[in-house]
Amino acid sequence: MNILVIDDEASIRDLIRSWLEREGFAVFEADNGRKGLEAHRRHPADVVICDLIMPEQEGIETIGHFAKEFPEVGIIAISGGGHIGAHAYLAMAQQLGAWKIFAKPLDMVAMIEAIRAWPGQRGRL
Repeated sequence: MNILVIDDEASIRDLIRSWLEREGFAVFEADNGRKGLEAHRRHPADVVICDLIMPEQEGIETIGHFAKEFPEVGIIAISGGGHIGAHAYLAMAQQLGAWKIFAKPLDMVAMIEAIRAWPGQRGRL
């Protein structure tokens, strides 16, 4: 399964990548939403893990694009906060098409369980 991780913090991308690769997933990365969409067009992902607060193109906008252009992709929104708090941003992301949401610090075990449960992957794992 291909996973695209979109987060402007390299340390977060590294953490997620190391966990997912240990579980046997192929991982691609981008440091903002615009680059994430470009990366997906080059290497289609089954699941996208997208931070919500990023420069250039925010995660909320990115999730909207993925939900419209690539509805077959599972979207997991992650957030550490922002001005209105992580839960408000995450609720907004879910309304726009995020399948699962996780606040930072991330519960990687729960996230991996969510990825394995993505309905688009039944029978492919």
